[in-house]
Amino acid sequence: MIDLYYWPTPNGHKITIFLEEAGLEYRIIPINIGAGDQFKPEFLKLSPNNRMPAVVDPQPADGGDAVSVFESGAILLYLAEKTGQFLGSGGDRTRVLEWLFWQVGGLGPMAGQNHHFGQYAPEKIPYAITRYVNETNRLYGVMDRQLARHEYLAGGYSIADMASYPWVVPYERQQQNLDDFPHLKRWFESIQQRPAVVRAYAKGKAFSQPSAMTDESRKILFGQSSASLKNSP
Repeated sequence: MIDLYYWPTPNGHKITIFLEEAGLEYRIIPINIGAGDQFKPEFLKLSPNNRMPAVVDPQPADGGDAVSVFESGAILLYLAEKTGQFLGSGGDRTRVLEWLFWQVGGLGPMAGQNHHFGQYAPEKIPYAITRYVNETNRLYGVMDRQLARHEYLAGGYSIADMASYPWVVPYERQQQNLDDFPHLKRWFESIQQRPAVVRAYAKGKAFSQPSAMTDESRKILFGQSSASLKNSP
């Protein structure tokens, strides 16, 4: 059974989607990022970047010792290679990796900054909000053009779609309108209805909390520096 260190964020949802799609047995170990669980020494041994998700696989494909993996993109790639699912081969594999790295390097960081300056920053900075809303809009357009030619981002349903979908779920908070992107909307609705995706999001509801942000949780989430690790419990 795979141990998944998880909190119901877009990056956390990526992994539960894969595990549900692949039918792998797993156990969720909650990492409450608002309470600072990501700074606990036992978690930092698995994820030195003090970010969830992370996984521990007690039975890697090579039959060796247990393997731990951090960073959501690396986890998806590891699990896809372990199971032989949702990765493709040859040129198809290359396309999947292109769009996986596009998500972890572009859509996730840009949409994340969109969330921060639009929802969480104590000071509303118009330039920053406009900058990241526009960049999110541009990235939605990139997806829409790709999905005009393919059913899924890399052709067949893959870890690239699992990585990208959770970052489109909060499109309204990102000040985007899916009606402006008809091919993206078609893709979004088709993934939304997949039974494994429904199950994955249902798992997250058990850990969801009210959206109110306290000063302490704001400090934990957004006031981090290298000193945060030195001063962690």
